[in-house]
Amino acid sequence: MVEKRTFEIARETLKQLTARKLVPTPANYQAIYHEIADIPNVQAFPADFFRDLSQALPIRTPGQLKQKGLFDYAVERLSWDGVKAALVGYGGFAPAGPMDSASLDTSGGAAVSFPLDSNPAALTSEFFAQVARLVEFIQPAFSDENARFTEQTNQLIEKLRSPDADATTLKGLLASYAHRVSFAAEDQAEIRKGLLKILHSVCTNIGELSADDAWFKGQIDLVVQAATPPLTLRRVDELERLLGDVIFKQKDAKYRAMEAQEEMRQMLTVFVERLAQMTQSTGNYQRTLEQSARGIEQAKTLAELAPVLKDVVGATRSMAQETLDSRDQLTVLQERAKQTEEELAKLHKELDRVSLQARHDGLTGALNRKGLDEALNRELSTLRRTGSLLCVALLDIDNFKKLNDTLGHATGDVALAHLATVAKECMRPHDTLARYGGEEFVILMPDTALEDGVTAMVRLQRELTKRFFLAGSEKVLITFSAGVAQVAAEESAPDALRRADQAMYLAKRAGKNRVLGA
Repeated sequence: MVEKRTFEIARETLKQLTARKLVPTPANYQAIYHEIADIPNVQAFPADFFRDLSQALPIRTPGQLKQKGLFDYAVERLSWDGVKAALVGYGGFAPAGPMDSASLDTSGGAAVSFPLDSNPAALTSEFFAQVARLVEFIQPAFSDENARFTEQTNQLIEKLRSPDADATTLKGLLASYAHRVSFAAEDQAEIRKGLLKILHSVCTNIGELSADDAWFKGQIDLVVQAATPPLTLRRVDELERLLGDVIFKQKDAKYRAMEAQEEMRQMLTVFVERLAQMTQSTGNYQRTLEQSARGIEQAKTLAELAPVLKDVVGATRSMAQETLDSRDQLTVLQERAKQTEEELAKLHKELDRVSLQARHDGLTGALNRKGLDEALNRELSTLRRTGSLLCVALLDIDNFKKLNDTLGHATGDVALAHLATVAKECMRPHDTLARYGGEEFVILMPDTALEDGVTAMVRLQRELTKRFFLAGSEKVLITFSAGVAQVAAEESAPDALRRADQAMYLAKRAGKNRVLGA
């Protein structure tokens, strides 16, 4: 069966809307279009609506507070199932009796009121121990310079772990501690903001002072980029690894520069020494000539002139040989200095390249294979340490060879850059995009199950159908086929990529512009 083209599907969709007497709304058009194109009809996720709904939810019990947190987490992950489960659970925690008047102010500003004695069975020593661990986990996020805050934290932990802990007393301590935490959090946020401003000012000043050193300015630009919110540990780690290579090259450049300076110093020393010797030799030669002139004046016969002439010729030959030796030695030193200068220039060019492309593909700005390997190893380490989820997607642009043959390799390069740009805009901040080779890309999606990974790739496909780029006057639409694999706990990076590649191959065989899970 011949696969229908996009405009044919669109035309058939309009016919079906008319035939079925449906209102031509975006939802009806999307449903029929996906039905004809044999694409799963997944409704757009109303994240903004759900965020507004979350702000309006009243919180009156600990259970409702927990379910609201699960609801917010599901909204951020764009999970319909998570939203449904959180709302169902929220309804099951409605208060059955009158509420306690005490309230705890949440970050969103909503009053959270619940009685500590409404469920005495839940207020066990284990529950208080869990709260104590929570306080311990929070403490490193704040500076230990505030002795009063540290003392209050330790007192609260001690009370929570006390065998005869009183719920009413702990309630007051927690309320006071929450008030103190709010001030500490504000202080830390302001300190962080101020340090970032200082870092930006220092980097900007250094960048202006070193405008002629492109390799150094490249590092400064990377620091400024990495220090721009939102900050993530992955971005900081990636910057640290990148600068590691650059610093190594920079040390090499410094060593070679010191060598060049030493060679120049030696050359100047030899030059001065030779100049002094030539001056001394010239003086001796001058005295020899003067003595020979007097000898010539006093000579009466040719026999008396012979030794005088012999002395003049010998002195002249010695002077000429010494001058020749000095020239040869200075020429050798000059060649060595020139060679060192060329090596330094080559090393600076290498620094320019490393500063900008140490782990990034020059065309698309995505990570290259080296950067991908490091990112994969980092994510696998996190997966095995914390038991989190990780999905790997392998994308391959459809009909890329035909695109190159028809519109030229320059257009092919634009297509690769276009896909990378759209992918970065659709990805989450902690996702990773890498160019795997040719027209293949890899996307790492932490904290993502297989189903959600497939959904994310389908969403990227749909975004690409809305985004054209121009090759001259011709609009070019880019599609891709993808395979998605959820990485197992003990699975190696090559094995996960191999499974994703097999799924991508099956997607190609199934008609292209598809996403299949491994």
